[in-house]
Amino acid sequence: MTTGSVPAEGSDSTGIKAAGYYQLVKAVLYREAVLFVRYPANAVGGIVIALFFFGVLFYGGRMVAGRALTDSIEGIIVGYFLWTLSVGAYSSISNDIASEVQWGTLERHVMTPFGFAPVALAKGVAKIIRTFLTSAVVLGLMLLLTGTSLEINLFTTLAIAVLSILSVLGLGFAAGGVTLLYKQVGNWLNLLQFGFVVLVSAPALELGWTAVLPLAHGSGLLQRAMLDGTRLWEFSAVDVGLLVAVAVGYFLAGYLVFQYATRRARRLGVLGDY
Repeated sequence: MTTGSVPAEGSDSTGIKAAGYYQLVKAVLYREAVLFVRYPANAVGGIVIALFFFGVLFYGGRMVAGRALTDSIEGIIVGYFLWTLSVGAYSSISNDIASEVQWGTLERHVMTPFGFAPVALAKGVAKIIRTFLTSAVVLGLMLLLTGTSLEINLFTTLAIAVLSILSVLGLGFAAGGVTLLYKQVGNWLNLLQFGFVVLVSAPALELGWTAVLPLAHGSGLLQRAMLDGTRLWEFSAVDVGLLVAVAVGYFLAGYLVFQYATRRARRLGVLGDY
């Protein structure tokens, strides 16, 4: 009879679970990278479309507003950059779930040992990383196109941008939950993307209560960081605390809505229906 040391109860299973999540994230990131490399036309197309709409906004607005637009072009560039990030974060969950429902592959994610929500979160994070890369390219091209420059501190910009779109990721989770229950709601969900324009522009309205809305407070801080060169540690504790609270609050709320919608869809037997 062997009398070797026996690992403490739960310690081994915890390590296996952590390793499993690591493999999940690694596989999802690899999948996203493969899709990006194997379908470059789609990736380039997204950049071209983003630049096209910015070109319409810039040149069309300059013809109408003239000097007034030129004086505020830096702010427009920062706002457009944040808008492209927010659309990518939002659609990373909602559109992906809608596609899985249509393809009939949704049940595979539900049957994984991780649960559906962690898989959806890992896929969302992977798509956000991809969105950051493409949006950075769009930002550089916008600066070249307009001949302007910004104060870009990588740490400050990334920190504020990530926290800003974390609240939008929560909205994406909530939208994904609605998609699980009602399937064909794409038109309503896409309508919310245009609402992000109002949220990004909210600091210009100078309404204090808008700071608790997704993107609004983060947009104001990102403008100060990229236009005035303000570093993250130079913001007040209240500003940073509010940014973190809004990000975490909306993300957790959206995640809980997604979990509830998933359980309800399973009880109703409509999880895999289309």
